[in-house]
Amino acid sequence: MGGRRSWRRYGRVAGLLAVLAVATDTVGAHGAALSDGGREAVAVPTWLFLVTGGAAIGASFLLASLVTDRTLIAAIHDWRRHVPVPAEWLLRSLLSLLGVAGLLWVFVVGVAGPQRGTANAAVLLVWVGWWAGFTMSTYLVGSVWPVLNPWRTLTDLLPSLKRSYPDRLGAWPSVVGLLALIWIEVVSPVADDPRTLVTVVVGYTAVTFAGAVAYGPGKWFETVDPIARVFRYYGRLAPLAREGGSIRLRLPGTALAETRLVDGFDEVGFVIALVWATTYDGFVATPAWESVAGPIVEAGVPSLVLYLVVLASGYLLFVAVYVIGTRYSRRLAGTYLATPTLARRFAPPLLAIAAGYHLAHYLEYFLSLAPSLVTTAATPLTLRETVPVLVLPGWFDAVALASVLLGHVLAIWTAHAVAFDSFPGRLQAIRSQYPYTLVMVLYTMSSLFIVSQPTIEPPFL
Repeated sequence: MGGRRSWRRYGRVAGLLAVLAVATDTVGAHGAALSDGGREAVAVPTWLFLVTGGAAIGASFLLASLVTDRTLIAAIHDWRRHVPVPAEWLLRSLLSLLGVAGLLWVFVVGVAGPQRGTANAAVLLVWVGWWAGFTMSTYLVGSVWPVLNPWRTLTDLLPSLKRSYPDRLGAWPSVVGLLALIWIEVVSPVADDPRTLVTVVVGYTAVTFAGAVAYGPGKWFETVDPIARVFRYYGRLAPLAREGGSIRLRLPGTALAETRLVDGFDEVGFVIALVWATTYDGFVATPAWESVAGPIVEAGVPSLVLYLVVLASGYLLFVAVYVIGTRYSRRLAGTYLATPTLARRFAPPLLAIAAGYHLAHYLEYFLSLAPSLVTTAATPLTLRETVPVLVLPGWFDAVALASVLLGHVLAIWTAHAVAFDSFPGRLQAIRSQYPYTLVMVLYTMSSLFIVSQPTIEPPFL
């Protein structure tokens, strides 16, 4: 009876969301883009995106609950293949040199190259080649960032004071660092102005060097550095991972169900920050945000302050929603496991949501501007009046929607696997997923709403 009451309760909430979605105006679908201008495709009802996306997540939960058992889950998540890597030391050395060369390239070309973002190979390398292309390869294929990371390569050569890192801080500095980098990316011309980009990279390098010298490179990049943590977490989604002297092949996303990926609530906070950062980055580049922010800015609130307040308050809201969902999950499961324990166990599946939205946000951007990167890299110090841009067909907009949905479906599956690993009873495991499924439906509908909006430059900056 308690299960039926819970289903009715969540059903009423989902129904209310559907009604609100139907009442929303129609908007135009778009392909995710940053500086390539975006485009507006055929108008599609917003409610169709939202209701269909939420229903897909609910249906995937029902399917996972009805047709799986522990044997099948174990067979899927335990599948492994090992492939030896010949001359691994040589490959690692080449990647390390490539990373350092890339950092030097950004410094030189950013200062001496053309001072127009779309014609500067340093700007394109950072945003198109690295943050878009390399990041996608990290969660789709595998992570080589620990070897490629130029800051780690260089700080390993420096002496270390080996001071004791304050354990009470945990991973929270990396949370603050990630949110700060996202705020800088949104409110500054760092994605368009080469010298602003170089200034930010120099500042990041100075902080990184100081921290690595003070606490040691191992502690700094394992605990504090936000970029290293982003790639470490995204790498757990990928089918390829390094293990000893070989490459381990596994099914995508299955590592998210393993224990000890997230060890404390500080690391839970970083996972949620990653999910919120991708959402915030997309939301502030939509007409919906412009209509909300306009009256506030006109009332005298500085736009930089408004962007910062929304970034911080939105993050706290995402954390609150997750904590409330965890508490209800514990109550419905009837378990002796503490709420912080459940919060740690169920946080990694959220990484699939972050990756799905990153793919939706950056895939078209990467494919459109990849020819520009190749062309400008051939003559990095020469100003080109025009650079080639790949124009993708209109149907490619559907790829962004599919990316969001697939990320959420993978999150549902891995959370399902975590539940069966955490609770002894089948019904107990299924009931624990009711609140998380509702949370993921809310995340899905918000992500689809953002993807369905035309892309604009963040306003009032």
